[in-house]
Amino acid sequence: MHELADAYMDYLTIEKGLSVNSITAYGTDLASYINYLSDNGIEEIRDADTTAILGWLVYLTRQGLSAKSRARYLVSIRGFYKYLAAEKLITANPLKDIDIPKTGRHLPGVISVNEVEALLNACEPTTPKEQRNLAMMEIMYGAGLRVSELVFLKVVDVNLDAGLVRVMGKGAKERIVPIGSKAKDAARLWLDQGRPMALKQLSSDFLFVARAGQPMTRQAFWKIIKKYALVAGIVRPISPHTLRHSFATHLIEGGADLRSVQTMLGHSDISTTQIYTHISREYLIKMHHEFHPRK
Repeated sequence: MHELADAYMDYLTIEKGLSVNSITAYGTDLASYINYLSDNGIEEIRDADTTAILGWLVYLTRQGLSAKSRARYLVSIRGFYKYLAAEKLITANPLKDIDIPKTGRHLPGVISVNEVEALLNACEPTTPKEQRNLAMMEIMYGAGLRVSELVFLKVVDVNLDAGLVRVMGKGAKERIVPIGSKAKDAARLWLDQGRPMALKQLSSDFLFVARAGQPMTRQAFWKIIKKYALVAGIVRPISPHTLRHSFATHLIEGGADLRSVQTMLGHSDISTTQIYTHISREYLIKMHHEFHPRK
């Protein structure tokens, strides 16, 4: 079974062009499933029937995994079985009668425009490190990037004269996203002053560099966000992704159409973007209750 799993990972990498993070996640889920089968005496994938898969889902539940986590595991295994069927390595798909666990609609966390302003104002760009941090936050909020997209931006991906950022998103899909004047100013300060001082005699293709010219890690950027949120007095939970969610929500609240926001976020399916209309609906209800004379 491990050989089949390795072949599937190669397929996802070469044929589907998934990111390293996605490949790692699928590999972890698949390894968990195969280990469960082996521990229960099933050594051939064709011997894993619907009953065995249901037993695995029960096992995951007893391990304390949420419905959302179990759904993610099952999606990973569905893809594996779909691949096996396409390669004619199995004759029947035991997953066809198993439904994805219902997880409910998750509304991503957002912060207000004023809180975004406070977060960005908490960073005073007086040193190279602060100039980098401000440019990262401004571009992430200004373009609605995923944190993985942000940290792997290269210098050639940013056209400050045009106010555009070229992003390589999920599935190696490229998109062009505009940024505003604040993000452009912060990026220009970093490029002209902070970055040369940070690199010293080193060279790097990456826009945002940490030690030895290497790109910033996602974990390090998460700590940066937490630091400035504390300075800004933002008490609600906040992460790098909060800026991406806030970017989309604030656009829709300002009147942007859903298709435009979908394009800027890099969503392949507009149903993924539609979740932000629910957030905006809550905002509209709040505004109505607050300002309508007959509330």
